[in-house]
Amino acid sequence: MPQPSAPPLGTLVALGGGDDDAMLALLSDLLPAPDARIEILAMAASDATATGTRYIRALRELGCSHVRHLTIDERHSADKPATLRRLQEASLLFFTGGDQELITESLHGTEFLRQLLHRYHTDAGFFVAGTSAGASVLGDQMLVGGHGWRALRKGGIHTVHGLGLVPQLLLDQHFVERGRFGRLAHAVLVHPMCLGIGLAEETGIIIRGGNEAEVFGDGVVMVVDGRHLRGSNLGRVGRGEPVAGQDFRVHLLVAGQRFLLRPRQVLENGENS
Repeated sequence: MPQPSAPPLGTLVALGGGDDDAMLALLSDLLPAPDARIEILAMAASDATATGTRYIRALRELGCSHVRHLTIDERHSADKPATLRRLQEASLLFFTGGDQELITESLHGTEFLRQLLHRYHTDAGFFVAGTSAGASVLGDQMLVGGHGWRALRKGGIHTVHGLGLVPQLLLDQHFVERGRFGRLAHAVLVHPMCLGIGLAEETGIIIRGGNEAEVFGDGVVMVVDGRHLRGSNLGRVGRGEPVAGQDFRVHLLVAGQRFLLRPRQVLENGENS
C-alpha cells in the first residue's frame, strides 16, 4: 500500500443527484477508450437489477461498449474471486443512488474495499464515481439523517463512516433542493476536521490527485469549512436543544471553479494547484 502522504493517482467524480445524463457523458469522455471496462454498483437502489440495467443502457448509448452490473448484496459477497477480478479489470466503478448505508454495509471490512482503495491510490487510469447516495459514500464521513429545523438541534443528525477514499471529507447531495445547509453545518460542528461539501442536483465535482476539486454542472456547490470554528456548545447542551458555533467559512462555487481540499483554498482562474 502507498504511504498516507502520497497523493492518490486515481480520479473521483461525485454528482449531487437528479438528472445524471451530463455526468455520464462526462465520464464517457474521461475514460481512456470506448471499450474501457465499467462496473455499475447498484446495491443502494431499491431495485438494483433495474437500476443497473438503466445505467448500462445509458452508457452504451454514449458509446461505452463494455458496461456491466456488478452484483453485491447479502447473497453475493463482495469478496468472491470473480468479483475481485472484475474490480481489478475495471477502469470505472460507478455507485448509483438509493440508500448509502447499503453500500457501506456491503463493503466495510471487505477485501473488495481494501483493493478499491489500493487501486484508487496507485492507478492513474482508475475512476470512481457516484451520484446521490453513491456520492455520499466517497468521503470519510457521511450523513444518513437530518431533516429541516430538527437538523439544527443536538441529536438531529446522524453521521457514519463512509468508504474513506478522501480523508476528512463529508459530502452531502440534493443539497440545495432539499434545504440541507443546516444538517451539513451541524455535521461540520460535530466533525470540525472534516470539510463539508454540499452538491446541488445536476452539479458535481471532479477530484484529481485526492486534493483538487473542480465543479461541473448547472448548479452550485457549497463548501463549509469549520477549521477555525469556535464557540461550539455541543458539550454543554442536551439532546433536542439548538446547536451553536461561530466562524464557519462558506464558499459558493459554480462550474469551472476549483478548490483545494488541502489547504482549503479556492483557486483563481488560471492559478495552478
